Formats: sequence, structure tokens, C-alpha cells
Amino acid sequence: MSRSSVTRAASGAIFMLLCWVAYTQTQPPKLTVNKVKDNLYEIEGDGGNVAVLVTNEGVLLVDDKFEQDHDAIVAGVKSVTAQPIKYIVTTHHHSDHSGGNGKFVASAQIISTANARANIVQHKQSGAPADMVPAQLVFTQEMSVFLGGQEVRAKYVGRGHTNGDAIVYFPALRTLHTGDLMAGTSPLIDYPGGGSLAEWSKTLDGALAFDFDTVIPGHGKITDKAGLTTYRNNVEKLKTRVTGLIHEGKSQDEIGKIMTAEYQWAPTSLNMQWSLPGMMTELK
Repeated sequence: MSRSSVTRAASGAIFMLLCWVAYTQTQPPKLTVNKVKDNLYEIEGDGGNVAVLVTNEGVLLVDDKFEQDHDAIVAGVKSVTAQPIKYIVTTHHHSDHSGGNGKFVASAQIISTANARANIVQHKQSGAPADMVPAQLVFTQEMSVFLGGQEVRAKYVGRGHTNGDAIVYFPALRTLHTGDLMAGTSPLIDYPGGGSLAEWSKTLDGALAFDFDTVIPGHGKITDKAGLTTYRNNVEKLKTRVTGLIHEGKSQDEIGKIMTAEYQWAPTSLNMQWSLPGMMTELK
């Protein structure tokens, strides 16, 4: 093959790659709607898990993912009901859970803890969009929304992932949405956002006091009370492990390597940016 042929082939490959990148970046997020129980659904994918409660007076959501997910969330809701979205309870201030507020605020009441609202107003999340919209209605301890004969209870049970995490309880359906108080396999402690590993397991004890059998975590698959209990115990084990390492005199770099080996914390992850420095101070 001649040099000019090679150049044309390479140029063509690069062009096709750029076209593919442009195509994938313009495609709407792919979200999946899963039925949890009668009139309760979960929308999974791209950001945090969204709970969808359908009633004859409208729809209540828990969380609204990123701003880019708005249309896909609306389409997902329309696939199960013609009722309008009237309320959104956001579990905390991070943009993968509250980023859609700006597009929903004109048609729905948005609710969060007072701390979660303050964290958005004060731009506590580094790298989050500057124009994120905070909740219109806030609470400090607990509040309920009554819609279509259903009660939805939101409660602040303590610090953990942030200082403003709400759990959302559906009493009639015995279901709990934890936000990122349960997410993935290893907790992410947002110390800049007021999080606490020292208090996290106690906070989950408050969540476990509710009467429920089903759990919608902030990220990951739907689970049950036993799954949340296991997660709580793993949080406690992490606290004990890191406290012991600090008391042994291990440096932050040494503990970071142990977190990578034992908990799969990637060297450039938010765990390393937010959690590790905060643990070194909180648990010393």
C-alpha cells in the first residue's frame, strides 16, 4: 500500500471515530423503568436511582438525576402513567441526584433537607453545574407528603454520605429509598459536603428502625432490609479498619494504597479526593 493510501485510510479511520464520538455524545441517556411494587417504579441508569410513585392525583419522584436525564425521566414516567409529576423529593445535593431540578421546578414542588438546599446554594460540590436549582421546600427533621391517599415520609436521620441526606419511606408499600446512604459496594464520604464515616453506621441504624422489606439504594440494584443491614455493617468495618491504620501511624499515602487493594478505591476516584483526607482528620 502506498504512503498516500495509508494516509487516506488513517484519515478515514479518524473521521469515523470522531463521528462515533459525536454520535454517542448526542444520544439521550438510556434509562430503564423497573416495577418495584404496585404503583411504585424505579428508573435506573446514568445517575442515581429514581423512585416513581404513581397515584390518581399525580406522581411523586425521589431524585431526578442529571439535568440531561430530564426528558428520559419524563418519558419513563409517561410509560407507566398519564398523571403529571407534582413532587420531587431529593435525597441530597449531588448533581447526579438533584441536577434535574432546574427543568422540573416550573411544574413540580421540589423538597429536600435544609442542609441539602444550603449545599447547592453554597456550591459545595466541586465540578457541579453552577446553575443547579435548590429545593423550594425544606425540612430539618421529618416531613410527609400526602398524594392520592398515599403518604410519603422524608426524614433526616443523621450524617453519612453528606450532612443533608434524606431517606424516603413509603409506609403502605414498606419500601425505603436510601439515597447514597447506601450506594455501590463501598461508601463515598463527601467530607467537603459535611459527610461523616464516624456517624454513618449510626445514621443507618436510624434508617433500619423503619418497618420495610424493600430498599431502593442511591445506586445499584433493588435490595432488602438484610442487604441494607449488611451495608451498614460494612460501613462499620471500614471505620474500624481505617481507625486502626491511623492509630498504627500509617500515612495517608499508605492508607490510600490499602484502600485501593482492599476496597478497590481507584487512585483518581472521589473516594481518594473526598473520603481519604477527611478520614485522616475525623478518625485520628
